[in-house]
Amino acid sequence: MTKPSRLVPIVIVAFVTLLLVGLPLQRTGSFSTLIGFLAPTVATMAIFAIVCVGLNVQWGYTGIFNFGVVAFFMVGAYTAGIVAKAPADGEFVTYVGGFGNALGGNDWLPFIVALLAAGAAAGILGLLLAWPTLRLRDDYLAIALIGAAEVLRRVVVEETWLVNGSRGLGGFPRPLASLVAPEHYRYLFLAIVVGLLIVIYALVELGIRSPWGRVLRALREDEAAAAASGKDVRSFKVQGFVLGAIIMGIAGGLFGFQQGAIAPESFTHFFGTFIFWAMLIAGGSGNMLGAIVGTYVIWGLWSTSLQIQGYDLPEFLDGRIPHLRDMLVGLIIVAVLLINPRGLFPETAQVSRWLDERVASMRAAAKRPMS
Repeated sequence: MTKPSRLVPIVIVAFVTLLLVGLPLQRTGSFSTLIGFLAPTVATMAIFAIVCVGLNVQWGYTGIFNFGVVAFFMVGAYTAGIVAKAPADGEFVTYVGGFGNALGGNDWLPFIVALLAAGAAAGILGLLLAWPTLRLRDDYLAIALIGAAEVLRRVVVEETWLVNGSRGLGGFPRPLASLVAPEHYRYLFLAIVVGLLIVIYALVELGIRSPWGRVLRALREDEAAAAASGKDVRSFKVQGFVLGAIIMGIAGGLFGFQQGAIAPESFTHFFGTFIFWAMLIAGGSGNMLGAIVGTYVIWGLWSTSLQIQGYDLPEFLDGRIPHLRDMLVGLIIVAVLLINPRGLFPETAQVSRWLDERVASMRAAAKRPMS
């Protein structure tokens, strides 16, 4: 018999799905329009899920309290832009790079190189920040990373020669756009980001289940015990932090390609850090599936709250939906922490697959009647 606690995630996911499908379908009455509307929404969810996978590597498995996620997300987005775009014209738009023309006339090579560069730039930033900050306690580490993220945002705004300042970058090329008609491109991009999410999920899951991943979890639980067993605590923490930063940078690059234009206002601490922490807390840290489900739940409710603004609302609600939406996210976090502090899909304890199978077989043998 299914436990009631196991039904809660299923009910919540079903409720969010009902809202995502029901509200636009009720307004349009057309399934084709519904699918066209949901494609970019689901693509955004997949991009944000990649960010949460990176955050899960840092916090869920390594125990690093990164409250500067927006720094790596932003660096990835801007790096992808200056790599994939054509050179700046210098009159109203100025930025470094602009290697799109040099990468050839096709529409896939700039995209691939831009994503690799986005991950590399975020990884280098993670390495530069890791060595001086990872020795700090969680609260001081969070403050240091928030400060580093804000410094980067100010550099982006003030140094107009770097990435066009507050005017932002526009005109991101559309990868593989020649393969489909323009009206169908949203479905192709959805397939691209979902495919990348699956690949990253599989690779990270493989790494976490390896001896390397077990060391990360040992650090999270007790650094002193891990050090006593001969593990280089600092080195492994840097590795986990940099890997998470690389994944966040790739997601930032995908976000830039999806939006087509980015600006510093797109990377606030709320949108670029807090919302991802809310997704991971709601889904369950230390569980890759939980990170993805948390993204689906939080962003699904966020998206549907925007649609409610199109209805005739009572006067006390009209104009207050954005504030109520922020409060809704907070209430979800509180509710999840009260019902199950470990999230909708909490981490399952597992030492090794061989040991789990051995223990299961021993228990089964003990239950068999003696002859």
